[in-house]
Amino acid sequence: KSPAAKMNKWERQYADRLQAAVLAGEIKSYRFEAVKLRLANATFYTPDFMLMRNDGAIEFHEVKGFWRDDARVKIKVAAEQY
Repeated sequence: KSPAAKMNKWERQYADRLQAAVLAGEIKSYRFEAVKLRLANATFYTPDFMLMRNDGAIEFHEVKGFWRDDARVKIKVAAEQY
């Protein structure tokens, strides 16, 4: 399946916004679920989107309709480590 086929409604809408930003020259690129960040042994976090800004910096963006407790913990740990 293509990456877009795995996106939920919120992710698809966000991807559309990111594509518009690429076309407008606001960001260089983006990819859906491009990386898996290791947080601990057998514990990983996969951000929804990886963006490359025009200055070459990389950002990770998460799209959530609601938050489960484990997702909140993982994103906090990932923010501290990465």
